[in-house]
Amino acid sequence: MTGIFTGSFDPYTVGHDDILRRALPLFDRIVIGIGVNERKSYMQNAEERLKTINAIYADEPKVEVKTYSDLTIDFARRENARFIIKGVRSVKDFEYERDQADINRQLSGIETLLLYADPRYSAVSSSMVRELIHFGQDVSHFLP
Repeated sequence: MTGIFTGSFDPYTVGHDDILRRALPLFDRIVIGIGVNERKSYMQNAEERLKTINAIYADEPKVEVKTYSDLTIDFARRENARFIIKGVRSVKDFEYERDQADINRQLSGIETLLLYADPRYSAVSSSMVRELIHFGQDVSHFLP
């Protein structure tokens, strides 16, 4: 069974890595889908994010990393995925992801699996890491 783990992953954090590793036993294959939205600006381009994440999972045969720029459900269909894997850090995340899951299920029948963030990582977000980088802070302990 295949699941997709999607996001912009700009950058890919220890929180993302934790969710992915906790989801691994549930699936035969997980495709990390790096979403590319042309209306959004990124710290790293898609190729840099792809290279970085591929290096993290180089020794994990169940993980593939790809980019996509269309709807997540279309990406899921191409990958023959029955589940979308998402991490939830807060009530705000939960409400956003619940709404997305409802729409995705209505449009495609694809279910969303929500995994709650490990409390050690609940404050870690890509936007927070980007902000710290902008101000010259060491963020190595937030990155896998």
